[in-house]
Amino acid sequence: MRPARRTLLAAAASAVIAAAWVAPAPAWAQGFPTKPLRMVVTFPTGGAPDILARLFADKAQLGQPIVVENKPGAGGNIGADAVAKAPPDGHTLVMGTVGTHSINGALYSKMPYDMVRDFAPVAHIASAPNLLVVHNGLPVKTVAELVAYMKANPDKLSFGSPGVGTSVHISGELFKSLTGTKMQHVPYKGRQFAIPDLIGGQIQVMFDNMPSALPMAKEGKIRALAQTTAKRSAAAPDVPTVAESVPGFEATTWFAVFAPANTPRELVERLNAEIKRVFALPDVADKLKMLGLEAWISTPDELAKFQAAEITKWAKVVKESGARAD
Repeated sequence: MRPARRTLLAAAASAVIAAAWVAPAPAWAQGFPTKPLRMVVTFPTGGAPDILARLFADKAQLGQPIVVENKPGAGGNIGADAVAKAPPDGHTLVMGTVGTHSINGALYSKMPYDMVRDFAPVAHIASAPNLLVVHNGLPVKTVAELVAYMKANPDKLSFGSPGVGTSVHISGELFKSLTGTKMQHVPYKGRQFAIPDLIGGQIQVMFDNMPSALPMAKEGKIRALAQTTAKRSAAAPDVPTVAESVPGFEATTWFAVFAPANTPRELVERLNAEIKRVFALPDVADKLKMLGLEAWISTPDELAKFQAAEITKWAKVVKESGARAD
């Protein structure tokens, strides 16, 4: 056989072998999902993460159902850790929060997972202000009046949160730090346990997620003083921001989907595409606006970049506030 012909045949054989070698990846990726998916929510039912997870589960069309599993505890660390240690096959996801994926690493001296290395970013979904709300019996109607009351009554007030490390907790710590005031933090296992105590007066202050707190404020069960973002939300244009009275105050809570690290990129992209489709549906978009959630459906790479910036930002806030989880 002539050398040139042998070279050509060898090259052709190599191409066939290479094609056979890479063919299986797209084949198994196209078969995804092969069983029901599990979306872990790191807090109890009723809050914004749970609402978003259930919206996605109800509207997704992946060929398999999505089971929402609430796994609260340790500021969201228990649920997030369960997903970090799950098989990286795309069937287990977590509705991550600003706490589980940017705050807790600075707040806890020992973390059961690494917020970056143990996860594959899938998509940022939405962000929202927290709402500074108070017990109706507290004799304050503005942020300035609250600050004056706290300075006259140091440590007399208590503020609740759905757990150490949540944006609700850190918003309160940031408020104390910037205003030079004191009040006691009371962590609960979830917001549904804190709200009855706020209504009843056992705690007097809370920086609750707007999707949870706004409806109750509108019903008159609690009093809304301010929202925690730099600009007023369209969902509550008449409620001032904390920053209008306390310059430099800003705290935004956000929600994003993560998969275990090493989940194949093809599956991450498939999930990202379905998340984009679901949250672009008119009825879903209207629901988010009604709840005071600002939608931003990112790419996986955009979420990774955003998360890195948030980790840096909140590490500084935690350090300056002196907050610790243990």
